[in-house]
Amino acid sequence: MIAKTKRTSASKAAAKTKRKTKAAAKTKRKVNTKRKAKAAAKTKSTKAKSRAGTSRRKVKSSKPKARAKPAAKPTAKKPTTKKPTAKQPKPSTKTQTGTTPKSPTRPTVTAPPRPTPPSPAPQAAQPAPTPSSPPTGNPSGFEVVGTNNNALFTLKLHRGDGMTLVAMNWKTGQPPDNFVGFAIEYQEPGGGQFYPLNNRLGFLDASGNVDPTALSTLKSPIQKFRWVHFPRNADLTGDFNYRVTPMFMDGAGTLSAGEPQQAAIQLARETYPGIANVTFTRGFVSSQAFVDRYLKDGPINTLVAPLAAKGLDFKPTHPDTPAALAWMGFEARAAILETLDQAIADNAQVRVVAYDFNLPEVLDRLEKLGNRVKIIIDDSGSHGGSGSAETEAEGRLVASAGHDNVLRQHMGSLQHNKTIAVDGPTVKKVVCGSTNLSWRGFYVQANNALVLTGQTSVDLFFAAFDSYFNGAANDVAGFGAKPSADWNDLKLPGIDAKVAFSPHSAGNAKLAEIATDLKGTTSSLLYSLAFLYETPGVVLDAIKAVTAKPDVFVYGISDKHVGGIDVQDPSGNVAPVFAAELSANVPEPFKSEPTGGGGTRMHHKFTVIDFDKPTARVYLGSYNFSTPADRKNGENLVVIRDRRIVVSYMIEALSLFDHYSFRVAMKSATTKGEKLHLAKPPRAPGEKPWFEDDYTVAHKIKDRELFS
Repeated sequence: MIAKTKRTSASKAAAKTKRKTKAAAKTKRKVNTKRKAKAAAKTKSTKAKSRAGTSRRKVKSSKPKARAKPAAKPTAKKPTTKKPTAKQPKPSTKTQTGTTPKSPTRPTVTAPPRPTPPSPAPQAAQPAPTPSSPPTGNPSGFEVVGTNNNALFTLKLHRGDGMTLVAMNWKTGQPPDNFVGFAIEYQEPGGGQFYPLNNRLGFLDASGNVDPTALSTLKSPIQKFRWVHFPRNADLTGDFNYRVTPMFMDGAGTLSAGEPQQAAIQLARETYPGIANVTFTRGFVSSQAFVDRYLKDGPINTLVAPLAAKGLDFKPTHPDTPAALAWMGFEARAAILETLDQAIADNAQVRVVAYDFNLPEVLDRLEKLGNRVKIIIDDSGSHGGSGSAETEAEGRLVASAGHDNVLRQHMGSLQHNKTIAVDGPTVKKVVCGSTNLSWRGFYVQANNALVLTGQTSVDLFFAAFDSYFNGAANDVAGFGAKPSADWNDLKLPGIDAKVAFSPHSAGNAKLAEIATDLKGTTSSLLYSLAFLYETPGVVLDAIKAVTAKPDVFVYGISDKHVGGIDVQDPSGNVAPVFAAELSANVPEPFKSEPTGGGGTRMHHKFTVIDFDKPTARVYLGSYNFSTPADRKNGENLVVIRDRRIVVSYMIEALSLFDHYSFRVAMKSATTKGEKLHLAKPPRAPGEKPWFEDDYTVAHKIKDRELFS
């Protein structure tokens, strides 16, 4: 409202305001009455349309890249710049963007065609979603659904840590052929505006190009039934509102919107505040998001130490270093550094076990602890050399903490733990998982760090540390006989969680136990396991056996070798993918991506079993699910049976799978001289809509149904 600049007197203004208020109230009563009548008529009409049915033609899938960033807040659009098309690759006849070859043994299910109904007319905005409104101090629901009965599809939001899985499914039958995907918008807590997410694929124009200024999902809808979103400010308190709208295209190529669904979910910074927090690194230096944000201002080697041995002396020169490192390190970096800062402030005792160790921001904090820190640093292989960062860190910590508080160790092969335990007057925390205290661990690799709060957790990690530190040098058998080598209850309030440390003895070995549990998967298995295909054994055999089950959904990713990654889909196919697929001759609107140097990029070690069942569980830690991890190395292994935590790991596995499978599709298209793009509705006989595979291919049907 624009305030009037001319007033005769205060009393006159007050009287006028009073008259306006009465008139507004009267108008509001009339409008509400009309709205109720209109809504009743609308509901009746929509139900009649729904009963009329939708098309059940065969459909084809397209999978854009799963990790999306929201579109920038509305600004003046830049003019579209089109490159010469003399050597332009031919458009792809397939728009799939993350699909490995189909298994010849899997049957295809088809449905008889029906006439395509007309596109639904645009609908009025639905009421605001019901807030999650959790009790004070308790986390909100980790899965919420849209409640608009008039919408033709369902919406389900799954809470991840720093991310949201948005999943949709058509309510009745299949969508009509003119359905071209979903527009997704979100609203931050306390915000008054919805912002559309961006797609990475778009429709081809008359020249066969994609307009890079038209990638908002309102113009380039997502041709997929799920999407992982990373809100810019995921740690904000309150509800994130998501609005998802089906988009339709007529014969002239004009888009129209259908009835939307909305739902609200609280992401919250901590998974279980004050109890347990699942955190991840970004793991996406090889991503369009990283390129867009930071690469224009300096190469990757201005942010991350190019040589591990020189890591403690490396100083980033990138002009946007603080923001870039915060983005790359994501929640894991913030949680680890916060834990150390709290330990310093609380005058706490700290116990650290480090494998790769070359990160100045961690070493600086440990030095501030003085003799209140004890640390074990791996000395296997290059770590033990006189020129290694680990040896330099040893010297500096001997100077600050004292010689008796620093130990070098490799157990039977590696001291592979990455743990921090803090026991202070008020701070009682433990950090474990796969995140090494290194430049690659924080800023290049995909890693997880689990932060646990409570005296029991601290006591168990201190006990394991003492068994490593005080035993005979690299005493594998001696440690295997300790209570720390068997399962111990972490006693987290309301959470079933246990920890065991390696090396194990023959009597308390865990590898075969895990393999047996994996074979018992009944619904879904998602995994992110570094080195899986380099460590054959019972776990790999179990994963292959579960993948062969026709009634179980399986997605997995593992590091194949230096520079390479395996992506395994439910068909049983394994497709190699390399982190730098988008590195040369990249078609617009894509940009070349950095690799982050040589070495492992996907460094997780976790398996998610039956995330959608009450029996959901996740195995995680530094443990590589191999015989050396079980019987030789120093490792931590945690099993958690809690759906909220399991769902967080499920979303991370899913997002990595989508991220790298997209690069498989991109490589395939480039090799064929094709261009990935969004599919328009079928026009010619024999053409199928983009969602063909989602309704006809067995594992894609499961994908569509499982998450929605």
